[in-house]
Amino acid sequence: MQVRSLLLLLALILVAAAAEAGKNKKEKAKKDGSKCEDWRWGPCVPNSKDCGPGYREGTCKDESKKLKCKIPCNWKKKFGADCKYKFESWGGCSAQTGLKTRSGILKKALYNAQCEETVLVTKPCSSKIKSKSKGQ
Repeated sequence: MQVRSLLLLLALILVAAAAEAGKNKKEKAKKDGSKCEDWRWGPCVPNSKDCGPGYREGTCKDESKKLKCKIPCNWKKKFGADCKYKFESWGGCSAQTGLKTRSGILKKALYNAQCEETVLVTKPCSSKIKSKSKGQ
């Protein structure tokens, strides 16, 4: 009987500790103390050149804050780093332009970014001819 009581007490302590840990995680997420819910975020502005670490400014009523952000240096797309698209496979090479194209449909707009619903991207055709000799 005493063993059961001890085990029950231990179980209650563990449940209480887990609940407290979950509460601390929620408090850390709201560490800025802002009650404003309608934040407007600007684009990520790199500290130098056109890529790398930087910051984005946000405003809500008369509050403002800055968040750290990063633009990858291989990101040179015209539609911006805050617009995420799901792309189709590359199309065939156009003999007239020497380019191949593919389209993308908007998957997610981060930080209330103004994004186009569909985008069309191009790249030069490869001059290399791929052989299918693997596995044959």
